[in-house]
Amino acid sequence: MAISSTEAVPSTLDPKPISENDILHVFWHEGMLKHDTGRGVFDTGMDPGFLDVLENHPENSNRVKNMVSILKRGPIAPFVSWHQGRHALISELLSFHTQEYINELVEADKDEGKIICSGTFLNPGSWDAALLAAGTTLSAMKHILDGHANITYALVRPPGHHAQPTQADGYCFLNNAGLAVQLALSSGLKNVAVIDIDVHYGNGTAEGFYRSDRVLTVSLHMNHGSWGPSHPQNGTVDELGEDKGFGYNLNIPLPNGSGDRGYAHAMNELVVPAVEKFEPAMMVLVVGQDSSAFDPNGRQCLTMEGYRKIGQMVREMADKHCDGRLLIVQEGGYHVTYSAYCLHATLEGVLNFPVPLLSDPMAYYPEDETFTTVVVESIKKYHREFAPFLK
Repeated sequence: MAISSTEAVPSTLDPKPISENDILHVFWHEGMLKHDTGRGVFDTGMDPGFLDVLENHPENSNRVKNMVSILKRGPIAPFVSWHQGRHALISELLSFHTQEYINELVEADKDEGKIICSGTFLNPGSWDAALLAAGTTLSAMKHILDGHANITYALVRPPGHHAQPTQADGYCFLNNAGLAVQLALSSGLKNVAVIDIDVHYGNGTAEGFYRSDRVLTVSLHMNHGSWGPSHPQNGTVDELGEDKGFGYNLNIPLPNGSGDRGYAHAMNELVVPAVEKFEPAMMVLVVGQDSSAFDPNGRQCLTMEGYRKIGQMVREMADKHCDGRLLIVQEGGYHVTYSAYCLHATLEGVLNFPVPLLSDPMAYYPEDETFTTVVVESIKKYHREFAPFLK
């Protein structure tokens, strides 16, 4: 049952954010489009020789071009302020990554590229794009820290949340969100909460702060487990952190097909209470539209309605605990058109529009949150038993 893709809010409503001062500050640089991930069978780069038509790697520039265009020409456009991104300095990368790992990436770039790990290609132009993604995210965070805005969005690629301090993983070279969190901490903020809704476990961000009690990392993801040497983490509930950080890494592996209501239940029962206890000075929302119902890389069945609700809930937490300070960082989302729609919906929620600005072009998707509810209750019991700060 499809709704016309041209359908938006009737013009007589003239929708605006609840707060007329709400503006979304978007940081972007077109140089990130030069990261060419190639073609092949899905993300392998392989041509088996017996297929007439190969496909673009899922993390390709077209997906991000549509995210840019929907924010420039979609209904939310009047509420967006655009800012030019920049390259990160090598010295800035060392707040999260080791010198040895950065040297490896620099050498790979000099050698005109290499396959860093499965599905992750550093081709000519990729390192420059990665530096732009990192620097652009740092600029978005600094804009908040300097008091120029409360809400910023780093529209960046390549993505970053799988990149660990010592290695790349899952299309990611540099951990953009992790670098921004380090900047916030070094600028004097007492603590930061990171909520990651990409369909895959934000293992790189978790690894970077695994021994810290100043960063709460919460990841809602598909229950996919480890996928090899580049991704040794499982994303299971028992990966809680170590040393001072024990209990501050909260994994929420959700069943396939959890859907809008399942995610809302997990947010209400697990994420909101954890943030309430943690009382962060800054919030970072790590967004990936690969949790959508139609993404080729995920199976979680969120629709625009679900993304909009998550955006509203995160904004509410930021207003309550952080004086509204919220950085949003782009990660996955591989359906070339629907990802842009889901991004638009998320940002509608963050800006607290009283009604949707854009109808869902793919519309209704059947869901049953019964199993997810059972899983969430089990996770809640585990977290309360073993995460000290939740007791």
